[in-house]
Order: sequence, then C-alpha cells, then structure tokens
Amino acid sequence: METSLFTKCLFEFIGTAILILLGDGVVASNILKGSKGYNGGWVVVTMAWGFAVMCGVFIAGPYSGAHLNPAVSIGLALAGAFSWTYVPGYIAAQLLGGFVGAVLVYLFYKDHYDATEDPDLKLATFCTMPAIMNKPRNFFCETVGAFLLVFVLLMLAVRENAPEIGLGTLGAFPVTFLIMAIGMSLGGATGYAINPARDLPPRIAHYLLPIKGKGTSGWGYSWVPVFGPIVGAGVAACIYLCIF
Repeated sequence: METSLFTKCLFEFIGTAILILLGDGVVASNILKGSKGYNGGWVVVTMAWGFAVMCGVFIAGPYSGAHLNPAVSIGLALAGAFSWTYVPGYIAAQLLGGFVGAVLVYLFYKDHYDATEDPDLKLATFCTMPAIMNKPRNFFCETVGAFLLVFVLLMLAVRENAPEIGLGTLGAFPVTFLIMAIGMSLGGATGYAINPARDLPPRIAHYLLPIKGKGTSGWGYSWVPVFGPIVGAGVAACIYLCIF
C-alpha cells in the first residue's frame, strides 16, 4: 500500500525525536555533573550519535526513507531523487521531532542540569558551538560535512538502483558508519551538526526551557549549523546531477 504523507511525516517526527533524544542524551551524559557517563570522551559521543541515527533509520526507514534531516530532504529533492511535494511536511516533522527530543533530554537529566554550574556546558547538550569561533571557517566545515553525508546517501541509492532514497532498515548500517566517520574525522572543529534539525530546535528548546543558570543560547552562531548543511546538500546534489 502507498504510505500517506501523514504517515511519512509522522515517522520522520518519531525518528528525528529518537535521534535527538539519544544524540543529545549522550552529550548530556558525557558533560553534566554527577552523570555516570561523565567525561566519556569524543569517541563515545560520535559512536552514540551513529547508533542514534541507526535507531532512527530502523524505525522510519520503511515508511519515510528516514531522512531525519532537512538538509537531506532538500538535497535529495534538488537531485531529483525525492519529490518536492513532501519537503515542507518532512522539514516541519523533523524540526518538531528535534524540539521534542531535546525537551525529553532536559526532563531526563534535569537534576544534573541543576547541579552543573557552567552555562556553556548546559548549552552544549542542546546544540553545537565551535571549538574555535571563526564563522566563515565554521560554515565551511558544516558545508563539507553535510556534503559528504548527502553525496554518500545519493551514491548508496544509485548502488541499490532505487528511484529515490528509501533504503529501509538495511540503510541504517552504512549511514551509521558514515556518521561516525564524519564525527571522528571532521567533527572536532564545530561539533558537526550537519543537520538543521539537530541544532536549531534544541537551541530553541534551550531558550524556552526553565534551565537553572542556562546563560545565552548562542543565537549569533545559530545560522551556521542551519545554512551550512543546506549549502552542503546543494553542492552534493549538483555534483550528483553532473555525474548522472
């Protein structure tokens, strides 16, 4: 049976919420005071983000293709591998899922947020901030990371001879390793959002939630992890179209 747009968007919402719950959750576990996972390190964080993506893809893959990322939806549509009709609904579902996932992380670790004094650490559990603030360079880093993500996804679709991205649950495995590879190799500069839904909705949640001593939400940087991934996805789509 043909999956309705509502069902597709519902699974994009669920998959993205789980992605952010597990992804932001591992960051919170790694840096909030009193956590059993305190100071687990960058490798733990990148591996957990990869597994978070895997869980989201396992759930949403058979129904929506598991984009879980506005940049992916836009990039695939630009490449002609996904219908533009679905893009607005997918993006809305992904952004809402990102917000809900971030709120769940806050509720789960509320006592640890209250016990942590550093407002920058609290912010880091919700969204990305660069290790060294250089916005043009940071934008370039987010663009390159998202380019790799979308271009590899497009090549996976070609290899599977699929008319559009819809690799189902089997697509979770290569995407998991791809996210880990990007994070471990290129994530050190910015924290590698490569996904507007990973960064913007949780940043909004940080702004709205009653977090004790939360400090600024970093709005001056917030455009970088939103537009950088979209540009990277566009570049990937252009190269894909030139090849095929």
